[in-house]
Amino acid sequence: MKSAVVYYSLEGNTDYAAQRISEAIGADLVRLRPVKAYPNGRLRKFLWGGKSAVMAETPKLEPYEFDAAAYDLVVLGFPVWAGNVAPPIRTFLKEHDLSQKRVAAFACQSGNGAEKAFSKLEECMPEQTLAATLILIDPKARPSEENNNKIATFCAGLQ
Repeated sequence: MKSAVVYYSLEGNTDYAAQRISEAIGADLVRLRPVKAYPNGRLRKFLWGGKSAVMAETPKLEPYEFDAAAYDLVVLGFPVWAGNVAPPIRTFLKEHDLSQKRVAAFACQSGNGAEKAFSKLEECMPEQTLAATLILIDPKARPSEENNNKIATFCAGLQ
């Protein structure tokens, strides 16, 4: 079974988790980057990123390599913004048909909203239900044994 971890990361937490998951399940890693980067400043990030997520925007992405036909499992990773999926993931889902794939997802958050974001993600893929989900609290910024155990359990369930 060939797998890919496709993700967007703004502050490095999702990148950290994506790399750990990719290594654990032997998956290819595909990082999504919007052409116009989201700001990192605390207030601007929340205002611009939150608005973009709530409005379900689909930003143009920098070129990346991904062929859906090559994969059996696609793991999507994103930070939670205003209880929503980060917009680059929405763009990816518009560009690729994953209806015949096994799809799992992980979300990184500082507070809450991941459950709602997973529901919104499934709305973007109406013919599918997520095979597995994982919620992490700032895995890079605040490393913990709990996050490590969650990642290990998630990965074991994907194998």
